[in-house]
Amino acid sequence: MKITTTLLFLLCACIMTFAADKTSTANNNSSTASGKPSVIEGGNGITLPLPPPTEAKPVTETIHGVAITDPYHWLEDSKSPETRAWIAAQMKYTQQYLDQLKIRPEIVRRLTELVRVETYSIPVEAEGRYFFTKRLPEENQASIYMRKGLKGPDERLVDATKLSADQNTNVSIADVSKDGSLLLYGVREGGADEESVHLLDVNSGKDGGEILPRARYLGISLTPDKLGIYYAKFQGGNTEAYFHRMGSPAADDRVIFGGSFNGETFGPMQLITVSVSENGRYLIIDVNHGVPPKRVDIYVKDLRTPDSPIRPIVHGLDYRFLPINYNDDLYVLTDYQAENYRIIRIKLSDPAPEQWQTIVPEGKDAIEQFSIVGGKLFATGLHDVLTETRILDLDGKQVGSLSYPAMGAATAVYGREKSNEGFYSFQSFNVPPTIYHYNVASGKTELFARPKVPFNSDEYEVKQVFYTSKDGTRVPMFISSKKGVKRDGNTPTLMFAYGGFLVNITPRWDPEFAWWMEQGGFYAQPNLRGGGEYGEAWHKAGMFEKKQNVFDDFFAAAQYLIDNKYTSPPHFAIQGRSNGGLLMGAAMTQHPEMFGAIWCGYPLLDMLRFQDFLIGRWWTSEYGSAENPEQFQYLLKYSPYHNVRPGAKYPAIMFNSGDLDTRVDPLHARKMTALMQADTGSGRPILLHYQTKAGHSAGVSITQWVNDAADEVGFLWNETSGK
Repeated sequence: MKITTTLLFLLCACIMTFAADKTSTANNNSSTASGKPSVIEGGNGITLPLPPPTEAKPVTETIHGVAITDPYHWLEDSKSPETRAWIAAQMKYTQQYLDQLKIRPEIVRRLTELVRVETYSIPVEAEGRYFFTKRLPEENQASIYMRKGLKGPDERLVDATKLSADQNTNVSIADVSKDGSLLLYGVREGGADEESVHLLDVNSGKDGGEILPRARYLGISLTPDKLGIYYAKFQGGNTEAYFHRMGSPAADDRVIFGGSFNGETFGPMQLITVSVSENGRYLIIDVNHGVPPKRVDIYVKDLRTPDSPIRPIVHGLDYRFLPINYNDDLYVLTDYQAENYRIIRIKLSDPAPEQWQTIVPEGKDAIEQFSIVGGKLFATGLHDVLTETRILDLDGKQVGSLSYPAMGAATAVYGREKSNEGFYSFQSFNVPPTIYHYNVASGKTELFARPKVPFNSDEYEVKQVFYTSKDGTRVPMFISSKKGVKRDGNTPTLMFAYGGFLVNITPRWDPEFAWWMEQGGFYAQPNLRGGGEYGEAWHKAGMFEKKQNVFDDFFAAAQYLIDNKYTSPPHFAIQGRSNGGLLMGAAMTQHPEMFGAIWCGYPLLDMLRFQDFLIGRWWTSEYGSAENPEQFQYLLKYSPYHNVRPGAKYPAIMFNSGDLDTRVDPLHARKMTALMQADTGSGRPILLHYQTKAGHSAGVSITQWVNDAADEVGFLWNETSGK
């Protein structure tokens, strides 16, 4: 099995402009003449002074004939002394709130119990050796281990706990040679997307140190002879594929693909990934046009023939193609002529589209992912967002299926294409991730690793409901709680959602959700349009000018919970991050009256300028861009930063970001915090939770995670529980 990087991340009203005459102390809201409160009141007796004053320095630009004034444009510069001083003042102000949060020590204690357990990742098998990450209960980071034989002892190969004093450096398995003698692993700081690549000789235990410097890599594969590495790297606004020869400096690495090919030029929107097929025969190059890609081209190079050319196999079709090589064929998951996806077989000797053979046809349920293990094809789909996995032979005949222990979600089955061993993980809102070993020959499933989380799953229930959105669309939602919780409209309820980029929001374990349910609260998770739960049609219904459908689905979910007495607005907390942070921005600006507290993490909020920062341009294939006159109109209509209404009574809000977010620029959270603090008329807390050592991706130490999570869930509970 090859470890690859998912590119799904690659992988929310009235139209108004800002008045150019805002005062230089825009958020000094102590004036009684303005009707604004002179003190900030949080839940359960927490009081704060007015937020630190933020100077407005209006900058006006005209976009397609519309004057747009940004009072906090200056906060886009993260390195200026003024911005750093502002961040420090905001962090101090937020700490004033957290210091008064009486329930926080109890949350820290309980989250620590829930998360400090032994955890494993899904293993990579290589000739009887099993490679995985494992974290011991007392450790802050998972290390890389190897086990000789399925029941053998665990041998630590890379100790992540010794890589940094603050324990915020994490490791991941990038690739393992087929014979298990070489390990490539990534080293990443905090939540940044960038990593450096290191090499370990497994037999000798000798660590070769860093061989590829810190960068954003989009595919890393050892060559069959173990003398080189193929990789793709995004830098300088473009992606290129390289070959690295072991022992040579990375600066000498040769570009093998990128820039242009066969007269086609690759720019910032073409993301290139590379992988060596498991059988060592082929180098497979994918070119993803946008994030999520609206088009995927596939190129192949035969590694058995020196100086063989790179050949286009799939090219020029505005559809997605996700390939797996087996022998001399490609098995490909695609939405080409199948909005719910199908699996086709392409013979590399004759790849013309008219020769493609359908192996697994499109059905009423979307195919989410697939794998080939032990000569069998495992097709994992979603039936009303619940995982179903069919087992088929390589001609598409079903020979079995996997069953799961509860209502929840499973990963694909991972393993070698000609090995009888596969592994998969299952989890739900009340079931921590459990890893299973599957024997392809016998069909037997057995437990590989189950974390000993002190949580009684039997005391909790998970159910699924369906509600009707604004335009009549039927939308599913999961609701979880302790068994027997009363629906009287006064129960604190937490709702999380995403709605975009083909991301399927399936049932998952999260200690924060578990803690919330332990307190007697409901946890809700709707499956909004924009995701891939019902195939490409579901995704398209939440893209571009149809993005408002996503928000309407979310508001309809909230209304369902209110109408059915799960909760009421004062007791209603919501959270989302990244694209889900945009959703939170839309919720607070379009329907602030529906919610009591909002956590808005790593958000996109200025939808007129997002494409100009970090990797934001990739996402124009999902949102569009204000550079386009027609797209500008709908972006302006819902852009949260441009739809804040002075004097509106906004709920309590905590924005969350950090310096190491190299995906969504923290400028969004900074500017929106300043604007909300200036314009809210509710007197509720508007806080910025900002970390100098945290970013978009996972990877911070367990200690920091617990503290950050306690801040987040403590804020939401305090502002909605009434106690």
